[in-house]
Amino acid sequence: MDLDLALRIEQPVSLTDASSPDDRKNFEKWDRSNRMSLMIIKHGILEAFRGAVSKEITKAKEFLAEIEKRFEKNDKVETSALLQSLVSMKYKGKRNIREYIMEMSHIASKLKALKLELSDDLLVHLVLISLPAQYGQFKVSYNCQKEKWTLNELISYCVQEEERLKQDRTESAHFASTSKDKGKKRKNIEAAKGLAQKKQQQDKKSCFFCNKLGHVKKDCTKYHAWRAKKGTFLTLVCSEVNLASVPRNTWWLDSGATTHISVSMQGCLSY
Repeated sequence: MDLDLALRIEQPVSLTDASSPDDRKNFEKWDRSNRMSLMIIKHGILEAFRGAVSKEITKAKEFLAEIEKRFEKNDKVETSALLQSLVSMKYKGKRNIREYIMEMSHIASKLKALKLELSDDLLVHLVLISLPAQYGQFKVSYNCQKEKWTLNELISYCVQEEERLKQDRTESAHFASTSKDKGKKRKNIEAAKGLAQKKQQQDKKSCFFCNKLGHVKKDCTKYHAWRAKKGTFLTLVCSEVNLASVPRNTWWLDSGATTHISVSMQGCLSY
């Protein structure tokens, strides 16, 4: 069943008593297609748009033409927007470069439909200008050639350059990773050497108590044992303050100290 028959051909001549069977058949087919198309169109659009169209319009083709008038665009505004979008495009490497160039070509096709045709040479230059600094060598190579590239040739060469840049980034990342691993190994070796040197320095230390290598006096076990056996020295200080003179019959407390300390011999006499 030809649902779009009413959209493709004009309405046949209205039926009369003199119409042939074929005319009646064709008119019925068109009338059925028109009613079905009109019903489907009205069901698929918002009620606000349906109410904006006069009810006197009973043909599907005329109904679509009336709806199209509500969405008419200013060619100048659309051309300006498309041209600005094309000129401001920049490739950032987040997607395939082939798709990026095809998108620019699609915008150029829209401009051509609006009677603003861009030549292939101009489009090639716009694509090259939009490429990032990584493609600097690629741009210089094109500018140094006398031959001009077509858009298809530009796409092919850009894809090759993209693959080369990806390979260079992979090799650079591998080199950086290898250098980092070497740096870690070097640090580990230097740390091991430092520990060995520290151990050698400790081995060269000698004890002033037992004269053996490898430790100092404060860590010597023999020294600590000797101190425990010998005992700890004790100093007792006795002080007299504000005594101008001391009688000779003064008694002193014998503390048992082996050494007496005094500012005068008077306190150190034995009786």
